[in-house]
Amino acid sequence: MVLAGVTVFGLQALTDRYDRTVIKEQLLDAGSRNDRPDLDGPLNYLLIGTDRRPGDNTTEQRADTILIVHVPTGLREAYLVSIPRDLLVAIPAGSGYAGGEDKINAAYEHGRGGEPGAQLLSATLTRLTGIRFDGAALVDFSGIRKVVDLLGGVRMCVEREVRSIHTDRVFSPGCRQMNGAEALDYVRQRYDLPGGDYDRQRHQQQLLRAMLDRAGETRLRTNPIKLDQVIRAVGSSLTVDTNGVALEDLLLALRGLPANALRGVQVPSHSQTIDEVSYVVLENGGNGLFDAVRGTRMPNWTQANPRWVVRL
Repeated sequence: MVLAGVTVFGLQALTDRYDRTVIKEQLLDAGSRNDRPDLDGPLNYLLIGTDRRPGDNTTEQRADTILIVHVPTGLREAYLVSIPRDLLVAIPAGSGYAGGEDKINAAYEHGRGGEPGAQLLSATLTRLTGIRFDGAALVDFSGIRKVVDLLGGVRMCVEREVRSIHTDRVFSPGCRQMNGAEALDYVRQRYDLPGGDYDRQRHQQQLLRAMLDRAGETRLRTNPIKLDQVIRAVGSSLTVDTNGVALEDLLLALRGLPANALRGVQVPSHSQTIDEVSYVVLENGGNGLFDAVRGTRMPNWTQANPRWVVRL
């Protein structure tokens, strides 16, 4: 999305450099792939965020962030649908896993991370939602830190004091510029927040919006050195599956998507303890959200369900 925002200038050079940097894999399960992607929309992309770098073979490989990016026909707005990481789901068999019920972020781990983990996660989401994806990306958070720093930081607004369980850093209420380490640390917190993981989801959506805003402010298109640095930072942190669509065509299609057209959405759900384990369960099957994402009714759905819409 950051790259699409700067493609008006030097598109061919941009895609050539990016294409040499990014890792390309088959991240989508065959049953989760839209066989006929249409760049006029609607489009649905799966975004998976993890701290694990390529070649990291540690046993714990759970996905920290799961987003469905829905772009309606016309490609003038985008909905960021955050999937609760503790959502109780049925994970199908695959990659040596026999299948069973678990938290959705465990699907990536049961698939052993990387390409097979993303495939099992996508299969799990398709079974849950009926959505077939037009593409997918696996994002390494270390790259996000680099991009934020190259942009000169991003402006984030903290609503209430929160202490990081990772660094012991204290975030005081108020709006200020954060560097990459600070911003990523902040948006990964969920403890001591009234909404718990729902607040974490909202903060991560706000970071994406802040990055797009900052990319526009810094005039990357007119600074080839800075643009090249951002492209390399983004590319080195991404594994992508464009579903057979040329990267240049995809960036051209999304170039008109403004930052202020992003809409944050949370899945209708609530916490529930089952056998002494805390899960998140859907409310009424998601209140029609997944039907809206599969079709053309997201604007109507958000108007009818303002409780689950996030202000970015």
